[in-house]
Amino acid sequence: MADGMGGVIKSFSAARQGSSMIPTNWPFKPDRLPFFYGWVVFICSTLGVIFSLPGQTIGLAVFTDSLIDVLGLSRTELSMAYLLGTIVSSLFLARAGRWYDIWGGRIMIPAASVGLSLMIFFVSSVDRISASISASLWGSFCIILIGYAGVRFFGQGVLVGCSRNLLLPWFVRKRGLVIGLRGVAATLAFSVAPLLLATMISVYGWREALWILALTGGIGFSLVAIILIRDNPSSCGLRADGISADSFVDLPVEVVSQTRKEAQNSAVFWVYSLSLCMHALIGTALVFHIVSVFDEAGRGSVEAFNYFIPIAIVATTTNLLASWYSDRVSLKPFLIALLVAMSVGCYGFIYLESDWSYWPRTIGMGVATGLWGVLSNLAFIRFFGSRHLGEISGLNASVNVFFSAIGPAAFSLGFDYFGHYGAALKICLLALAILLVIAIVLPQDESQPAT
Repeated sequence: MADGMGGVIKSFSAARQGSSMIPTNWPFKPDRLPFFYGWVVFICSTLGVIFSLPGQTIGLAVFTDSLIDVLGLSRTELSMAYLLGTIVSSLFLARAGRWYDIWGGRIMIPAASVGLSLMIFFVSSVDRISASISASLWGSFCIILIGYAGVRFFGQGVLVGCSRNLLLPWFVRKRGLVIGLRGVAATLAFSVAPLLLATMISVYGWREALWILALTGGIGFSLVAIILIRDNPSSCGLRADGISADSFVDLPVEVVSQTRKEAQNSAVFWVYSLSLCMHALIGTALVFHIVSVFDEAGRGSVEAFNYFIPIAIVATTTNLLASWYSDRVSLKPFLIALLVAMSVGCYGFIYLESDWSYWPRTIGMGVATGLWGVLSNLAFIRFFGSRHLGEISGLNASVNVFFSAIGPAAFSLGFDYFGHYGAALKICLLALAILLVIAIVLPQDESQPAT
């Protein structure tokens, strides 16, 4: 039985490397086009990240007040449902990465888009579902928890992970640059999304705004993805970076691919993964409690919301420059810089009441956010290869989402126990210092399998 299942998996893997379930040349042949098809895949990858918006905190937060009103839950109860839903979604992301390795992006991205849309429709009807079954407050809590788990799984988890991985085989020499360009486009889209969603809610209503998001992603983008996405250049008779098939130019030799088990037994995997997770924990906690954090320091909500504008500028600039430069150097300096920048940012928030803290927290958190985008995309393919990338990056995504879920609760508990957010930030500083020492002393040779 095990041998039979292994044969099925191998056949699916082989299909992905070749024609996949959908013929590569349907409905057209990518190698017949007068330009390198990798740029079409780049557009699809970027759109996949952007259309994950309803599953991201920045997209869901706009609907918080509407859901509180219709469900009768308190803000704390809805926040706990979001926390638990996010944790539940994180438990299945490694398995979703395995599905990507088997089926490929041309199947998984449209499937994730449809799944996300169905869960958006579910969230848009949670009050009606609660009313139809005469649910208690506890019942309403469980219903919205299911909705949050679904949109977080399909949106922030599967759709983002598959869209990121899709682009990597198409570019090798220019991989860092195209990832940076995708990051800039996604950052700009997410920065205007809250205002756009708020306008849609005021014009059409919160339920109708969710329907628009569901139809746009579930029907619109999924159809585009099925038609345009191709999983790798070799299946199309092409080479990465648009290099001609008869060219004598050699692409850089990548590390021998490792399995998920080999990766998770590697110290390199964990120092990168935990460093990225610390950014997720701190960043999500600060965003979730941003008004309260600034109020504690004697600063108002206007200054709290204005904090995001300079951060976005620094993060976008850092991401683009670091992505471009990463094609020429190893990733170890970027990891060290990420940890140092996060430490500087935490230090600035600890002394938020002081005027001089503006620059440490802005530059520190902005640089860290930009470098997070570089390392989260490049680290695992650089050290562990591309064959099992979906499963390995899925494991990282699972841990990352878990840390992002517990961040707000950890900072809230720290505030309740110690009376200020500085205690949680100091504990984070200690964890960052430990990771920084490990990152400095740990050998990180990208030309050999990580050990």
